[in-house]
Amino acid sequence: MLDLSRVLAGPYCAQMLGDAGADVIKVESPAGDDTRAWGPPFLAGCEPQPGRPGDSAYYVSCNRNKRGIVLDLTTPHGQEALCRLVARADVLIENFKPGTMERWGLGYEDVLRPLNPRLVYASISGYGRTGPDADLPGYDFVAQAVGGIMSITGEPEGDPMKVGVAVTDLTTGMMAAFAICAALIARQATGRGQRVDLSLLETQVAWLANVGQSYLVSGQPPRRWGNAHASIVPYELFHAADRPIVVGVGNDAQFARFCAVLGRPEWAADERFATNPARLRHRRELVGLIARELRTRPAAEWLAAMRAAGVPSGPVRTIPEVFADPQVLARGMKVECNHPVAGLISLIGIPFKFSDTPATVRRPPPRWGEHTAEVLAEIGYSAEEIKQFLM
Repeated sequence: MLDLSRVLAGPYCAQMLGDAGADVIKVESPAGDDTRAWGPPFLAGCEPQPGRPGDSAYYVSCNRNKRGIVLDLTTPHGQEALCRLVARADVLIENFKPGTMERWGLGYEDVLRPLNPRLVYASISGYGRTGPDADLPGYDFVAQAVGGIMSITGEPEGDPMKVGVAVTDLTTGMMAAFAICAALIARQATGRGQRVDLSLLETQVAWLANVGQSYLVSGQPPRRWGNAHASIVPYELFHAADRPIVVGVGNDAQFARFCAVLGRPEWAADERFATNPARLRHRRELVGLIARELRTRPAAEWLAAMRAAGVPSGPVRTIPEVFADPQVLARGMKVECNHPVAGLISLIGIPFKFSDTPATVRRPPPRWGEHTAEVLAEIGYSAEEIKQFLM
């Protein structure tokens, strides 16, 4: 699998497939992946140096389980090396602006597909390969804006807000990994690869999901609800005596148990609150009553009582608290591996677990050009020929 992509969506896609067992080769330009310089923080001893890009935490987050090589695809010898790799590859992932690969003489239809008809070629872009905006550049922040999610994120009277992580990049990477696997399955039936074309915009629109569908059904533009839910009450953030918590009551039985925890069992029988439609009509009144009760005791006491009663709830954790959580650790979501320069490093774990073929961290994120000589030797270059790539 050849990963020609940079930044987040494409590298995250390739990392997911690498986690699942694919042999991924990350192909970088002489300048390196943009995110290598997106720091601090950097891995210890891996700060950017003249002529050598660094290993930032951002880069590390989406490039494990890959080998790394450097090819200048604007040159004939770089293009020839890529073609040799493509001839042996199952998958190629790129997220260049549409038309870039064609300009380099590496277009899918006219060069790479004839070279390897079984190749699954995935193109990730801001807006897709067709349509009036196909040539526009795209980043996650812009996609969150134009794809609608910012308009429904944030407090009702405040500004639209982006999500705290690059959610559109990440979900596009996930969608690309799914689409690549689907194309590989199709290849088993047809014997042919194909092009997979997806974009940040389309993924973000697809992930509007129930909110977008509600608009298509009702014609009513959705609004921002802050930390509340448009269709369920109580389903929002509250403040205990010492810290914020969230309560997610999904049905009337859970509401009755929640009321018992609060010491207000009569609320579950009150006609204003007995059903979710009634609670929606009396949202302001009910939320005010709940907020007043929850402020009287520390979060740990409330959460222990709600856990015992089967009421969905949890603390609003900080990132340090997340990576110290016993459940997170028990599920392997913080792992360690050895890095050739930084030594033992911690990484975010793999979120899917296989019973027969465990997904593991086999390689740390590669240093810039770390495996260039190794990979070129595998595709038939002599030691003397490899020297031209290492200058």
